[in-house]
Amino acid sequence: MARELGATLSWPRAIVATVVVVALGIVLLVVVPNLIVTQLGGLDRSGRVALATVWFFGMLAGFAWLLRRLQARHLI
Repeated sequence: MARELGATLSWPRAIVATVVVVALGIVLLVVVPNLIVTQLGGLDRSGRVALATVWFFGMLAGFAWLLRRLQARHLI
């Protein structure tokens, strides 16, 4: 069922999309970098911080791209 261009989301779908986007953002941008810094072995602290920083900015760029693609397809 294709929606018309300019059609609005229903409230339940908008709420579900918001919860999914926020949860995914928290996991990708907060939880995983925290786990990298605190739990990853084999690297010293500065190496783990550098890896977590690269992860954070890589996921931020990927997350922004994904959200833009979803918006362009009128899924969010």
